[in-house]
Amino acid sequence: MTYKKREKHVCMSAAIPINWVSCCPVSSNTNIIYCIHHPTGSKLNFTNITMSTVHIHPSRKDNHPSTEYPGLTNEFQMEHAKKVEEVRSVLKEVGEDTLKALLMIDAVQRLGIDYHFHGEIEAVLERLYKKFNMSDCHNDLYELALGFRLLRQEGYYVSADVFNNLKDKEGKVQGKINQDIEGLMGLYEASQLSIKGEDILEEMGNFSSQLLNAWNTNDDQSQARIVRNTLGHPHHKSLARFMAKSFLSDFQGTEGWINVFKELAKMDFNLVKSIHQKEIRQVSKWWKDLGLAKELMFARNQPLKWYMWPLAVLPHPSLSEQRVELTKPISLVYIIDDIFDVHGTLDELTLFTEAVNRWKYEAVEPLPDYMKTCFNALNGITNEISSKVYKDYGWNPIDSLRKSWAILCNAFLVEAKWFSVGHVPKTDEYLKNGIISSGVHVVLVHMFFLLGHGITKRNVDIVDDFPGIISSAATILRLWDDLGSAKDENQEGHDGSYLDCYMKENPGTSTENARCHVMHSISETWKLLNQQCLPPNPFSSCFTKACLNVARMVPLMYSYDGNQCLPIEEHMKSLV
Repeated sequence: MTYKKREKHVCMSAAIPINWVSCCPVSSNTNIIYCIHHPTGSKLNFTNITMSTVHIHPSRKDNHPSTEYPGLTNEFQMEHAKKVEEVRSVLKEVGEDTLKALLMIDAVQRLGIDYHFHGEIEAVLERLYKKFNMSDCHNDLYELALGFRLLRQEGYYVSADVFNNLKDKEGKVQGKINQDIEGLMGLYEASQLSIKGEDILEEMGNFSSQLLNAWNTNDDQSQARIVRNTLGHPHHKSLARFMAKSFLSDFQGTEGWINVFKELAKMDFNLVKSIHQKEIRQVSKWWKDLGLAKELMFARNQPLKWYMWPLAVLPHPSLSEQRVELTKPISLVYIIDDIFDVHGTLDELTLFTEAVNRWKYEAVEPLPDYMKTCFNALNGITNEISSKVYKDYGWNPIDSLRKSWAILCNAFLVEAKWFSVGHVPKTDEYLKNGIISSGVHVVLVHMFFLLGHGITKRNVDIVDDFPGIISSAATILRLWDDLGSAKDENQEGHDGSYLDCYMKENPGTSTENARCHVMHSISETWKLLNQQCLPPNPFSSCFTKACLNVARMVPLMYSYDGNQCLPIEEHMKSLV
């Protein structure tokens, strides 16, 4: 590939080779570093230049630009647009039939086509929210549970006390609901949105799961499959697009609107698939041009798998550019993790961590060549994304991005030091460091700026300081990963495990009991995450849902089956 040499003071927003100039503008009165990569690829020259004050764009709404659909005929796109309007009309004409409206909203969300109908969904939920706490609105268990779940999912706070109406005067759950399978599934789904202190929801979750598990042996195989899917993949903790195929096969009914919804979902799948295939080509080309796979033979070479993260976390079709850009720091998280976990010596890792903390030439110069190559790529990607964010939103995030990388490498180094001396830390110490070394903070910091929603000094400070909505998602990832059902990619690394720490701290604990403890911790962390997604929440709905999607994605990325296969791999194959 041929590259043109740029003038020293020209900012480049495209991917650049590591032996030419990369630069990035900064926000008010901040020093900018122009990094000049010499043709040898081994030396760096950093020059500080002071920039004048720049104006920062105000907070932006979650507006999505129009989307282009490559590889699809105009006829198909026109037919798709017609079908969208047909479904929109159905949603608008639902009237005062609350249960029917809720069923429709649930259907479009589970089919992954809700992004077309935010206005219609919000109108229905606003009406429901105004009357939800009125006791005479909850004669039907399924309607009560579904309404509660849909409102909570969209950020409306409704009290869990409405479920106390399911108890008799003695405080026991009324026996009449024991045989209401649909209502019990709705109740179990609603319980997944509980927050700390909502004992009634936890009680209802346990009650419904016990009855559903007992009913699961019923002779009605179709209903039993739906029950199993509900227990194993409750909607709130699952990714709609990854479950849509299963929902389509179970989505039955006699009303005409069901078929219209199905038709749109099938068309939409092909439409979105065309976008994802284009993005895969872009990511593959970027990764090949970057050259790290050839330079760092010991590291993982899985750009498609890394792309699955932004695909899941940012599902809106219009966020194509953000998905491609987010894949770049995600790839570096994996590469740097491999440097710390499988290749670098402790002395080298200490030098690399110092270089990332200082981000200066004199700190990079002592590094071995393979680490210089990695740092050059890291520096180039950081500058590139910073330049793009500044151009789009008027805020330079370079300090935040560099800080996030330093925090990550510091955590990696702590783990490397533990391993070097055979130290098994206490569980609290391990987890505090482990949620940082998960890489979630780095990725979500980059995503926050790439989305450009609500970039203010206050929100940037919150993001930099590892807020609860990020740390909860990171905790869920770390604990899932540490369940240790398989070694990732057969890497013979030095990773520790929360399970190991817990069992050493609690002598005599069986592996099974330790795993139960981890699953309970994951469940409790979900309650925190649910709370952090409710108002008051300083972040946009898009960023908030992306944090939720990180937690939802984790089981697909870390739950290996008996054949060492991941659930995500089937979806990956469908895109290639």
